[in-house]
Amino acid sequence: QHAATMCAALAMEGMKPVFAVYSTFLQRAYDQVVHDICRQNANVIFAIDRAGFVGPDGETHQGVYDIAFLRHIPNMVLMMPKDENELHRMMKTAVEYSDGPIAIRYPRVNALGVPIDKNITSLPIGQWETVREGDSAVILAIGPMLQVAEESAEQLKREGLNVRIVNARFIKPLDESMLLQLAKEGLHMIVLEEGSTQGGLGSAVLEFYSLHNKSYNGLVRIIGVPDEYIEHGSIPEQRKEAGLTGERVATELKAMLPLMRKRAQGPA
Repeated sequence: QHAATMCAALAMEGMKPVFAVYSTFLQRAYDQVVHDICRQNANVIFAIDRAGFVGPDGETHQGVYDIAFLRHIPNMVLMMPKDENELHRMMKTAVEYSDGPIAIRYPRVNALGVPIDKNITSLPIGQWETVREGDSAVILAIGPMLQVAEESAEQLKREGLNVRIVNARFIKPLDESMLLQLAKEGLHMIVLEEGSTQGGLGSAVLEFYSLHNKSYNGLVRIIGVPDEYIEHGSIPEQRKEAGLTGERVATELKAMLPLMRKRAQGPA
């Protein structure tokens, strides 16, 4: 709580503080984040470590609630990188951003070993990227769930299905233009996140369509952390317990296909 309020004060005096904190510990400073930082629109960078499952760190350290308790606060920008190179780009984005608080959440996993850009460039706020083309279905994923999405897409490719994968790297603001385009296409969609299904990215997507009175012609499923505490174990074990696996995603998508065909055919 003290660190959050101190960051707010530093920002109000013209500095650019970086608050590096575990996701689970940031919960303790919720009031300060709301009133001292976001209410003042202070230029504070949140570097949120241990976002998602934490493996042997233990049940109390799971970082699966920060999306739900941050994205609804006015003035907040929230993003998550797919790899270490994008993390570099997000940090540059955050340093250059001067319109209020901005948060980068990153997981407790090893880096993927991707090349780092020689010239790091910032990201357009709220812009997603399509990392795999496809016209059978679409998966919106964030962070390490991009790798899970790729696993499911490879499995489905062997079965003749081409799945589009979108790196939904900005959790707030959403990429509204892409969401509107997806609504026009009507592809059935899975939102994949290593965070609480209640109040997470999937909820944000559904809220967007509801608030903009946009009908989504496809089916939408959210695969995330269920409404229960995930116990101690390795990260692969925890993901398996929560159903965050490529096999689960592929199974869900295949189950949605007959429903899509039935809906397209209309009532008998």
